[in-house]
Amino acid sequence: MADAIKCENLSKFYGKLEAVKNINLTLEGDKIYGLLGRNGAGKSTLTNLIAAQIIRDSGHINIFGEEVFENTKALENICLVKEKEIPLEDDKVKRIFKFASILYKNWDEEYKEFLVKEFNLDTNKKYKNLSRGTKSIVGVIIGLASRAKITIFDEPSLGLDAAVREKFYNLLLQDYEEHKRTIILSTHLIDEVSNLFEEIIVMNKGEIILKEEIDTLLDKAHFLSGREEIILPLIKNKNIIHKEFFGATSIIGVLGKFEEGELKLLKDNNIDISPMSLQKLFIYITEGLNS
Repeated sequence: MADAIKCENLSKFYGKLEAVKNINLTLEGDKIYGLLGRNGAGKSTLTNLIAAQIIRDSGHINIFGEEVFENTKALENICLVKEKEIPLEDDKVKRIFKFASILYKNWDEEYKEFLVKEFNLDTNKKYKNLSRGTKSIVGVIIGLASRAKITIFDEPSLGLDAAVREKFYNLLLQDYEEHKRTIILSTHLIDEVSNLFEEIIVMNKGEIILKEEIDTLLDKAHFLSGREEIILPLIKNKNIIHKEFFGATSIIGVLGKFEEGELKLLKDNNIDISPMSLQKLFIYITEGLNS
């Protein structure tokens, strides 16, 4: 698969704060990525750099082999939907969609009309008069209908209730299956969308600390429950990322691949093994770095 995005030695400062620190990152085409990180981790700065909405201080960004900065051909393949207000907020929603149809070369007007009906959106209202959730719906529709080869959703579900969020996730997955593209989804609602991700990228303090296929990663993440003095000698070569205690019982979060023999030994010692969710894993690996 051809590389969709390639960042080399990418850095961005805000005054003395280095929001993105010398990042090297390659993303494949036609894949759904989850971009995760705590507040201030640098996620929005990175996505804004990729979409050339802010200027980098050093490094390079190539989109399908072309430098992105001041390159109209490269930029017409990128749609960034973010939580900030749309610049045309004094205009009616239908005019904002009209502008988007000109901006994105793969825009699908028929699909946009379908989405407007699905979300029951009144396009005659002015954007600035919409609720926070309805503004998010406008962004979601632009992102989906753009059919941009690289579509980035930065916290797309702010203000949306659970039912509307579920509708968005289903539409996203359905449209991705029919119209493959590279999708980057940055969100704090990790458990809700973890089934969408094919690969995750975790940022912390401007750096990428983890990039891995989600199935491979979760296959290594487990909770072990039992007596600590029995568990610890059996997991000497594993990365312990969490501990909690309930009386004499310990629950230990472990990141590391277990061989069949190791699993049998744990079970033979009455150690319960259970899977760890992506959200729990994310919390534990970032908690230690921010404590």
